[in-house]
Amino acid sequence: MAPLARPALDALAGAAARPGGGAGEAAPAPVPGLDTRSLAIFREIVEAYVETGEPVGSRTLSRRLGIALSPATIRNVMADLEHAGLLYAPHTSAGRLPTERGLRMFVDGLLEYGQLSEEERSAIASQCDAAGRSLEDALEQASTLLSGLSQAAGLVLAPKSDSALRHIEFVALGEGRVLVVLVTADGLVENRVIEAPPGLPPSALTQAANYLNNRLVGRTLDELRRLVEEEIANHRAELDALTSKVVEAGLATWAGGAKGGSLIVRGRAKLLQDVTAIERLSSIQTLFERLETKETLVRLLDLANRAEGVQIFIGAENTLFEMSGCAMIVSPYRDSRSHIVGAIGVIGPTRINYGRIIPIVDYTARLIGRMMG
Repeated sequence: MAPLARPALDALAGAAARPGGGAGEAAPAPVPGLDTRSLAIFREIVEAYVETGEPVGSRTLSRRLGIALSPATIRNVMADLEHAGLLYAPHTSAGRLPTERGLRMFVDGLLEYGQLSEEERSAIASQCDAAGRSLEDALEQASTLLSGLSQAAGLVLAPKSDSALRHIEFVALGEGRVLVVLVTADGLVENRVIEAPPGLPPSALTQAANYLNNRLVGRTLDELRRLVEEEIANHRAELDALTSKVVEAGLATWAGGAKGGSLIVRGRAKLLQDVTAIERLSSIQTLFERLETKETLVRLLDLANRAEGVQIFIGAENTLFEMSGCAMIVSPYRDSRSHIVGAIGVIGPTRINYGRIIPIVDYTARLIGRMMG
């Protein structure tokens, strides 16, 4: 699983240090073993693939290239690139497409990053603004934003809060639904909706909140949950049966694994837009299923912890995708103590527009980090 090449990381870091943030245009790193002509042809094939998803032939290349080369010369170069494992022919006598190895070389050594405009940065900042919203709402908006900007699936690994609690409240919404409001000691507000037990009187919500607020001071959510479960199991809690169900449901809705809180994915349907083969549909369905598991949360956070900035995983480089033909661009974000607490990114086809999406993911991750602070 190769992270983004060092020159690209340096370019992102340097761009972020400039006023206004965002990623500027990265200087491509030299690619060993390929001459200038081969690089020009290879770059043109990859860029055409990103634009159309279709194989590129020698005649098309001769028209696109800014240098005078005959179709025969281009075919010879394409054959050499195919022999090197950078291109392949999907059909006999067809044009060429980049292999995953070729895409990796392009991203690490040839990719030039687009520059976010001031309007784009302002729009992203505005949509990620958490003012007046819960943390979950802000992260869901960030995932939706990334999906819309990338035309792929946006994902956010939301943090599992380890802060002490300050307050919890239950608000009746009607029709058997209750809003649970949780406030942590560091000021984060999170909301969840749970189902209310049939026949629940309004006084039960007040009783449940009073019971929990009397016990939560100085305790984390996990500590409070263990205490309440023990008291209910030992019948020490002064709660009737209906109120106990509200307390248990209200705490259980925040239950999570040891490392991750929740995975927010928006825009999954965009992964299916270019899919025609049955085997690709099956592999993407498997990817959807894996995105639902807690194991995925732990693995995504592990990936985010491996590097300081944006990481790119193409196809089989990441076992999460196996043969799904997808790529993931992901960046960690940090809390006010500079600890990595989550990750944000995009999952799309391998022909995703890397040059545009990498700076978007990088900038959004930095905004989320400032919001967490």
